[in-house]
Amino acid sequence: MPFREINSKMVEAQVIPGQRMYSQRGAMLAYRGEVSFTPSLTGGQGGVMGMIGRRVANEQTPLMTVEGNGTVMFGHGGHHIQVISLTGETLYVEADRLLAFDGNLQQGTMFMGSQGGVMGMVRGQVTGQGLFTTTLKGHGAVAVMAHGGVIELPITPQRPVHVDPQAYVAHHGDVRNKLSTALGWRDMVGRGSGEAFQLELSGQGAVYVQASEEKL
Repeated sequence: MPFREINSKMVEAQVIPGQRMYSQRGAMLAYRGEVSFTPSLTGGQGGVMGMIGRRVANEQTPLMTVEGNGTVMFGHGGHHIQVISLTGETLYVEADRLLAFDGNLQQGTMFMGSQGGVMGMVRGQVTGQGLFTTTLKGHGAVAVMAHGGVIELPITPQRPVHVDPQAYVAHHGDVRNKLSTALGWRDMVGRGSGEAFQLELSGQGAVYVQASEEKL
């Protein structure tokens, strides 16, 4: 794993010759060795077509390519950082939460309706996350940003997890998600609990939940 957590808001990455990584532009805090930082005009992998797809999906965030031989410390905005290791599965995460990730991970964009059907689309609108999300697949590590600390909750077929949509950060694995509602007359008259919508994740994998209901 190329990321070493220095503290809750800084990570250090090992940059190896012949391998590249991507980070959010301007996230470098310090570095050692011979390392170059180049703006990624295409916003990551997939060339021009990948760039167009991310722009259409509104899943584009300014990235830079990091290459060379040395170590780099990353952090951004004082946000909490969570390192997630992937062993072949797919991570689903909003583009603006990506701090840095291995260049050998396969980057893509997924239509929310394909995971959760119509309610997946409704979820995207209710949570403010839009109709698309970014995917990273393969073997490697990803550093994502969040407000406050992050907890990893395992999801098993016998134990689905319900999450406040605003506290949701990312998830991975063979997981389906849907938006569940508990709207009642109290919510209609402003006397509800304030928890009218929950995100239900079921299957096999894990979900990451931040200690805040504030989006980045």
